[in-house]
Amino acid sequence: MKLVRYGQPGAERPGVLDAQGVLRDLSMLLPELGPAQLAPRTLSALAALDASRLPAVQGAPRLACPVAGVGKIVCVGLNYADHALEAGMQAPAEPVLFMKAITALSGPNDAVRIPPGARKTDWEVELGIVIGTRASHVSEAAALQHVAGYVLANDVSERAWQTERGGQWDKGKSYDTFAPIGPWLLTADEMPDPHAIDLWLEVNGQRVQNGNTRNFIFGVPTVVSYVSQFMTLEPGDIVLTGTPAGVGLGQKPAPWFLKPGDVMRLGGTGLGEQVQTCVGGLISPVFRAVRGPYCASPPCSQRAP
Repeated sequence: MKLVRYGQPGAERPGVLDAQGVLRDLSMLLPELGPAQLAPRTLSALAALDASRLPAVQGAPRLACPVAGVGKIVCVGLNYADHALEAGMQAPAEPVLFMKAITALSGPNDAVRIPPGARKTDWEVELGIVIGTRASHVSEAAALQHVAGYVLANDVSERAWQTERGGQWDKGKSYDTFAPIGPWLLTADEMPDPHAIDLWLEVNGQRVQNGNTRNFIFGVPTVVSYVSQFMTLEPGDIVLTGTPAGVGLGQKPAPWFLKPGDVMRLGGTGLGEQVQTCVGGLISPVFRAVRGPYCASPPCSQRAP
């Protein structure tokens, strides 16, 4: 299934795309698409529905992060050898972990805000893993049993804050709008192989990233098992699995970075596409508190790309 959340920030509703790509409303059946709805029993019941009998959503609503109530975002760094090379670092002997704040979450086509004073805001297309059942000290053999599905993600990063301001990477990864997720959650039963996904990203129409998850250093079972040794993964948690080469930091002959007005377009096999326009300036604190993450991009089509 392709599960979505749609509507303006703070007023999102659950939905599903039917076999023809038409957005159907699920709110009469589910209050949300959050941790409680990611249990295998609930997902199995949803899969048995005839989605074409559900009400079609009219117009072209905004799409939100397809998972509500995310507890944490755990990220794997340097998980592609080609990206480690362009970053001037050796491929790690075990997964490199860092966190993104959940306040960075935004919809797949919401604007990405360049922070005041930022100099090196960068892009990273990634496969995201959505946890469906609690995972603590799980084996690699059992790891996929805890996965509800997969999402497309853009791990937006301010490199100057990440590497030039001391401490951990988190400060360069967690600004508001730095975690666009979606357009949908592809449930695990419809993902034939998470290690055969083409990932790509364009900036202003120029293809800068072309990768495939077959080139992971650490595959999905290894990542889920590894993270679960250090922290309990709860339903609704998102694990970002790293990015292939082609980020702004690694561009030749010289790095280049995002600025207001730039447009990112990215996609992954079975995961849909995202389009984000970069904007500058501060988010109004009142707007953020009342409405959630800023949204300034055109609405999405109700049909799957």
